[in-house]
Amino acid sequence: MDQLDLFGAPEEETKTHFEIQNGEYIHIPGFFNKAKADKFFQSLLQNIEWKQESMNMYGKEIKFPRLTAWYGENDKPYSFSGITLNPNPWNKELLEIKEKIETEAEVTFNSVLLNRYRDGNDSISWHTDAEKELGKNPVIASVNFGAERKFQLKHIETGEKVELLLKHGSLLVMKGELQHYWKHQVPKTKAKVAERINLTFRVIK
Repeated sequence: MDQLDLFGAPEEETKTHFEIQNGEYIHIPGFFNKAKADKFFQSLLQNIEWKQESMNMYGKEIKFPRLTAWYGENDKPYSFSGITLNPNPWNKELLEIKEKIETEAEVTFNSVLLNRYRDGNDSISWHTDAEKELGKNPVIASVNFGAERKFQLKHIETGEKVELLLKHGSLLVMKGELQHYWKHQVPKTKAKVAERINLTFRVIK
């Protein structure tokens, strides 16, 4: 199997559980209904402390092509891509979202990384969520509000690809060995797209 194309996945209550080489994931396109998703999207736009982080590369300061924020219930920092983030305290909307997805993921999360993609030029390149703070075989729950964007997975050893269209109100739960064997990205697009907010809930050890 070279590539899975799941753009035709049905909406609303449909839940699909996929077991792939060295990992598994659950995809629920309509996890939050439109009314709830609209409410959360507007609230997150207005109430999250968004920042544009930057990193040093070859002696130059490079700004991330997206806005980010880090929230959690402890004082443990999270480091990735050469930066370290200290958590803001949970707000009402984040706790509401967290409580809802924990039932599905069967995990109690203590932190969330938010990424805000302002248009098609904003993106995140190939990476894994396998930092030491996340422990072995971390469960990552990804919630999406706003514009639909492609989400791609690529096996580090075989090159096998999986491609999903993550829609407004969708939930993606990545489990098992996936973070140790698969990279993922949200690529840039030349298509005219509106803003998108992605939340990846996780457990910091």
